[in-house]
Amino acid sequence: MTAASKGLGVASAMALAREGCDLAICSRNGEAIGAAAERIRQETGRRVLALAADVTRREDLERFITAAMDEYGRVDVVVSNTGGPPPGGFLDFDDAAWEAAFHSLLMPAIRLTRAAIPSMRERGFGRLIYITSSGVKEPIPNLILSNALRAALTNMMKTLAREVAAFGITANTVAPGRIHTDRVDSLDQGEAARTGRTIEEVRRAQEARIPAGRYGRPAEFGQVVAFLASEQAGYITGSAIHVDGGMTVSL
Repeated sequence: MTAASKGLGVASAMALAREGCDLAICSRNGEAIGAAAERIRQETGRRVLALAADVTRREDLERFITAAMDEYGRVDVVVSNTGGPPPGGFLDFDDAAWEAAFHSLLMPAIRLTRAAIPSMRERGFGRLIYITSSGVKEPIPNLILSNALRAALTNMMKTLAREVAAFGITANTVAPGRIHTDRVDSLDQGEAARTGRTIEEVRRAQEARIPAGRYGRPAEFGQVVAFLASEQAGYITGSAIHVDGGMTVSL
């Protein structure tokens, strides 16, 4: 699992470990990923390989994949997660920003998947899970990079799911809405600064759009990821699962 040192990443890793998975996790911040790994070990007793790796760099991602294979001999589940790109509108970003978002949001998932599929096919089992955003269904204002690139990742998953289903491999995305993470806190702070409102006013307005009436908890999101990784989810593939308290209005 990538980008697993905090937020949705560490919550998903913890949920997987609680279901009995041994983990290989990475993050750009070596200290943070080491702390996350130790917490998971202490709370679950599972093996956790933790590496500092920037998954936008091909060599770092290849080093992470090699280390995971050397440690465990196989990979049954891939969870591709990345930090969100900066907020902004169309005219805020030049070519370099679009290319950076492409290499952050799409290419790590492609490379992880390409590395994992051959051995999954041989064993007749595999789970490919990609963390996206509710913006793939209903684009979120001021998040054009995330909306565009995560929609591309969702379409890749949907196409891939049909190619690998006969080999016992499932491919799904999990699309969070407003989950209480550092990333969402940062977005709320940015919205407050942009609109001249307080953080509390921004959050009340967001909560009013959510039928559940609150932000989600990271652990709730992680439990969905853990289920999709399980044998019991073997007939779910090609799906974009929204974890958003009912916020997404479209089907």
